[in-house]
Amino acid sequence: MLTCGIDIGSVSTEAVIFNKENKEIASYIIMPTGSNSKTAAEKALELACEKINIEKDKVDFIVATGYGRINVPFADKNITEISCHAKGSLFYFPDTATVIDIGGQDSKVIKLDDNSNPIDFLMNDKCAAGTGRFLEVMAKALEIELEDFQKVFINTNGKVEITSTCTVFAESEIVSLIGQGEDKNKIIKGLIYSIANRITSMVERINLQPPVCMTGGVAKNLGVVKALEEKLGVEINIPKEPQIIGAIGAAIIASNLK
Repeated sequence: MLTCGIDIGSVSTEAVIFNKENKEIASYIIMPTGSNSKTAAEKALELACEKINIEKDKVDFIVATGYGRINVPFADKNITEISCHAKGSLFYFPDTATVIDIGGQDSKVIKLDDNSNPIDFLMNDKCAAGTGRFLEVMAKALEIELEDFQKVFINTNGKVEITSTCTVFAESEIVSLIGQGEDKNKIIKGLIYSIANRITSMVERINLQPPVCMTGGVAKNLGVVKALEEKLGVEINIPKEPQIIGAIGAAIIASNLK
């Protein structure tokens, strides 16, 4: 039996087709959400099916999650991303007790109980600070590729403290620092630590419990991961493709509902 999880975020949409029989991911797709979440969900499902040469009607049950989950009329059920990110993290790391998810425009921390059920969470979806969007804006202001942030973080000694927590003000602060002749690499390292500080404060509010799994596109940035590990004092587990964890969780939940 095949099920599908579709995670419609404000920036990207992910679809995962899950084979219930062998408990494996049959295919997945990551694509921009664009201006219409319904269209994005339809296209993501279509592309995920194409990858394994099946028709959409071969998918037995579909669960939608994420920011645009209520705009997927063809889904059999929609479920919050809290439950889906927890379930997806447990698929890769069964002992997970805390999930840190940093996406394009929001971040969340989820705490699980001894039975692996979400019991508490915090979400920042009102401000882009500490998200993928924050990093994109800063990379543009610094005229550097986002992919180069982790290399700079690892190879740079020292940092410039970034005091602004708002994306708009932080961008202005960076422009000012560059004008003052500050080392651009040290500014980048300071930015990465500012994200780590923001996420750490969220984690501390729900009482950190290892093992920790990090999901979302920002988990691909080794600099942010290393800074968080340093601040939290724990090793962070990263799935092979952290951006699809919400969709994996949705697909697994779908397999249990069918």
